Amino acid sequence: MKPRRDEAVRAVSAAAAEDLMRWAAEAAHMPLPPEIRDRAALVLSDNIGAMVAAASEPGVARSREVFARGSCAAEASVFAPGTPRLDRVSAASANGMAAAWCELDEGFRGAPCHAGAYVIPALVAEAEAHEASLGAVLSCLAVAYEVTARMARAFPFPAMTVHPHAAFATIGAAAGVSLIRGHDAGLLLDAVSGAASMSFAGPYGHAIEGALVRNAWTSAGASVGMRSADFAEVGIAGLPETFYDVFATAFGTNAQPDALSAGLGTEWSIAGGYHKMFACCQYAHGAIEATLAMRERLGTGRRVEDIEEILVETHPRGLTLTAVEPRTVLSAKFSMPHAMAATAVAGTGGQPAFSEEALHEPRIAELRRKVRLEPIGEVGPPPNDRPSRVTWRFRDGESWSELRESARGGADQPFDEATLVEKLSDNTAAAFPAMAGVLTAIVRGETDLSARWRDTVDDMMRDAGH
Repeated sequence: MKPRRDEAVRAVSAAAAEDLMRWAAEAAHMPLPPEIRDRAALVLSDNIGAMVAAASEPGVARSREVFARGSCAAEASVFAPGTPRLDRVSAASANGMAAAWCELDEGFRGAPCHAGAYVIPALVAEAEAHEASLGAVLSCLAVAYEVTARMARAFPFPAMTVHPHAAFATIGAAAGVSLIRGHDAGLLLDAVSGAASMSFAGPYGHAIEGALVRNAWTSAGASVGMRSADFAEVGIAGLPETFYDVFATAFGTNAQPDALSAGLGTEWSIAGGYHKMFACCQYAHGAIEATLAMRERLGTGRRVEDIEEILVETHPRGLTLTAVEPRTVLSAKFSMPHAMAATAVAGTGGQPAFSEEALHEPRIAELRRKVRLEPIGEVGPPPNDRPSRVTWRFRDGESWSELRESARGGADQPFDEATLVEKLSDNTAAAFPAMAGVLTAIVRGETDLSARWRDTVDDMMRDAGH
């Protein structure tokens, strides 16, 4: 069968992509609006904290050893205690492996896309090797985030088939590296289009089924994105039409090319991100909040052990989180039954609820089998497009129910700075006691933006723990 291709839409998409790259190449060298600079600092801090939180995970630690064996220079830092500087591609790959491992990284609310996790591993490695400033890192992060999120909005998957980490990680990495190198619009287009042609067909279901390769897509994306910037500099590139050809033609997405260029400079995607306190897929967060609210009512003669059934009425994407017997901690993070059972038993949606110990805890396993998923019915517009109603039905017939139309953490219900700083400290204090203070100062605008990023990283990682 010949792939479908609408030549008119393809041409409009190519022109809009060129507009986006022209804007991005210029915007990366302009002062950010203060509120966008603040958001970029939060996104940077939250994602670095997520990388540090994953540093001790066995798969992350073993992969660092592999990257270190192949490293050929000491150019950029890995956010893990006791790890020397590696060459920039190896460092980006190592940090990319950690970026989404614990599901504590920031995400974009307007489309399935974790632009920060795609941009930051490659961007900060290149910035450290390139002797770039802190201010340049924040500017290039905000602009590369814009490029990445707009690609996700312009080419939405009609169903969750290809995971966004596989689809868009190469794009974010290439955009960040190209911008920090100071590429003009033509080279930026060459780098990002080349990277888009090397996007992965990583199945969304791999996350639900617990295939740990899903956590490697942000690592491989960082490497591919960096090489795409290298390739662009020697004339090896994609086309303005590549984005349409990859997504609409090869992957079968919809195409909404206006999303690539409408409102550039006035509408910033990074302002529409969300932060996580729960260490799992964001699609379950509303249901976790509802569960925690009901758990607070226990102690009045009711126990978790008295629950006969847990009914979760949720949005279409929440209905994809179906694993009742998750095979790995990754699968647990993409399992609504596990999230409901573990939160009810442990009283938290944090990392302990999705640990190896929680995965095999008998009470949690028994309660997982009592969870039933159903469509919630009509779903509202954003930000109320991911609602969940959780009902506990007890053995004597009594029921408790809680509805959450939108989980906290997004622009509509943001976490305050103190909460995010506390999360940052929790994630980093044991490994890097100074890191939270250095990053908090950046968030609060207390740091000289002309400071070298390399020196800032050294400040963060001094007095490293073990």
